[in-house]
Amino acid sequence: MRADEFPIDTSLVRRLLAAQFPQWAELPLKRFPSAGTVNALYRLGDDLAVRLPRIEGGADDVGKEAHWVPRLAPLLPVAVPEILATGTPGEGYPWPWMVQRWLDGEPPHTGRLTDPLSLAADLGAFVAALRRVRLPDGPTAYRGVPLSTEDTTTRAALDELSGTIDTSAATAAWEAALAAPAWTGPPMWVHSDLMPGNLLTHGGRLDAVLDFGTVGVGDPACDLIPAWNLLPAEARDTFRQAAGADDASWARGRGWALSMALIQLPYYRVTNPVIAANAQHVIHEVLTEAGIPSEAAVPTEADAGP
Repeated sequence: MRADEFPIDTSLVRRLLAAQFPQWAELPLKRFPSAGTVNALYRLGDDLAVRLPRIEGGADDVGKEAHWVPRLAPLLPVAVPEILATGTPGEGYPWPWMVQRWLDGEPPHTGRLTDPLSLAADLGAFVAALRRVRLPDGPTAYRGVPLSTEDTTTRAALDELSGTIDTSAATAAWEAALAAPAWTGPPMWVHSDLMPGNLLTHGGRLDAVLDFGTVGVGDPACDLIPAWNLLPAEARDTFRQAAGADDASWARGRGWALSMALIQLPYYRVTNPVIAANAQHVIHEVLTEAGIPSEAAVPTEADAGP
């Protein structure tokens, strides 16, 4: 458990349901295992899920998702969470929370995709569909900001990883991404956290996208991260073409994937091995694609999401 994490258990969730949504209080309730770090997820009966922020930083996401996800849903090519109710603080729990429709499916696993080209096309189509959305007054996306805003944090992570990865190669890749032309177009809608754990597949195809807590508008390059955190090299061009990414966007997207991985690896190395393993995989894939000789990491079959 992180130091800033609020303790959540089945008893607390049951009390919250009984106090605020008694119609669901007697349904079977079971915590759903997840490598995510922001929310706790409970399956409620066969058709529902309860999602509660574990940290204060996730509390504002509840209202944002409740407002924007119903508006985005009809504009997207795959299923997204249907929010049925939002709860309020109570029973000692300090933040808002939600009940949503359960979505069936399997998270994709890096290195074990059954139809990577089709999944790449599906992911690209989702990214492109979000870019076509013209809903006004969207919030600034968590990762929709210029890549340069992550420079200080990324370099601090590189310092922390000295002796663990080839930091010279990783620094060269990071600086190459920073040198890419900045986004000069209008802010576009982005999910901004397309980690494998936030995706559901059926028969190898993308079936649903989860966790819109970081949704908003900004530079669409941040939504290109599945190219390195999930897809094999041979499927990346399919994804890129479907997403409509130009050279500069691709370079910035690769920078986002690398920055996230460099920050995640030291932070989660002990507390969340799934996220740490995916971060190691991303570093290897980014440096390999960038053509920078390195022994920074070895590929893994791990994946993660909040």
